[in-house]
Amino acid sequence: MKPWIELGTARIPNDGGILTLRQRDQEFSISLSGPRGELMNSRRFHSEQQLSVLGCAHLKDAQNARVVVGGMGMGYTLAAALEALPPSAEVIVADLIPEVVAWNRGPLGACAGRPLDDKRVTVHIGDVGELLVNGDGYYDAVLLDVDNGPEGLTHSDNNWLYSVEGTSAIYRSLAPSGTLAVWSASPDTMYTSRLKKAGFQVDVKTVRERPGKGARHAIFLAKKTTGR
Repeated sequence: MKPWIELGTARIPNDGGILTLRQRDQEFSISLSGPRGELMNSRRFHSEQQLSVLGCAHLKDAQNARVVVGGMGMGYTLAAALEALPPSAEVIVADLIPEVVAWNRGPLGACAGRPLDDKRVTVHIGDVGELLVNGDGYYDAVLLDVDNGPEGLTHSDNNWLYSVEGTSAIYRSLAPSGTLAVWSASPDTMYTSRLKKAGFQVDVKTVRERPGKGARHAIFLAKKTTGR
């Protein structure tokens, strides 16, 4: 078996650790320094795709839909969102780490079909929370895959997104009947409660990291209720 080749590293802000991009043949891996190890792998991305499939299902025929994708990753969430959305859609992908975006413009791009080349996409280098706190009913869908789920591991500031304050801000950022979809490594009953408290109708879906096999992940599918 061929060895892994290191292609690049990136420091996560506020001492969140070091990300490392590696390649072996046609397989890519992004890992985090320390015990967490591998975060993403180009052979296991089905659950990231399902985040977009579920979160954008209500926008198939919507005109001028506006969607935020929190977390660039390896591009699979963004690519699946673009596939699910009509040509008139506007998609903003946000990531704290410019190197991750650069990797997706470079060696990682082919994995997901180079979604950053799509004219519907705008890149925001920075905290996705900056977009959401000022959203004021602007977005039709918010898709979050910024960490390991409601208990952030790579960047502690992500915890705000899952707090009562952050969840309420996301609710306000959504248009009527808008949807929040959140990827998580596992279910979290306390987060489900916070979503409901903010006014969302919540369904938690179990998805596999590969079609029909592999680890089970959770997708929190939260729909904004009208009249709040």
